[in-house]
Amino acid sequence: MPGGGPVTSILSLGYDPQKGRFVGTWLGSCMTNLWVYDGALDAETKLLTLDSEGPHFTDERKMGRYQDIIEMVDGDHRILSSQMLGDDGQWYRFMTTHYYRKK
Repeated sequence: MPGGGPVTSILSLGYDPQKGRFVGTWLGSCMTNLWVYDGALDAETKLLTLDSEGPHFTDERKMGRYQDIIEMVDGDHRILSSQMLGDDGQWYRFMTTHYYRKK
């Protein structure tokens, strides 16, 4: 992460049957914000899109809209992509990470 140091993070996800939505949080040692998720699964594309709000990239005095998108490639492989909604109304991807089950 910034400065090249190690980062520890915790992602929690669950399904809220009353809301009919996925809910969760993300917390990382690289920042002070607790990210709260609300999302939906597109079963056809195997994409779980999680909406959240957090500090704006260019102006920390205001909040920005973000999405983390998890693609279930197969039982051993997930792809997490993060994007931010720009002031122009377009989504901008700023990170993609591949996760593999440890064997």
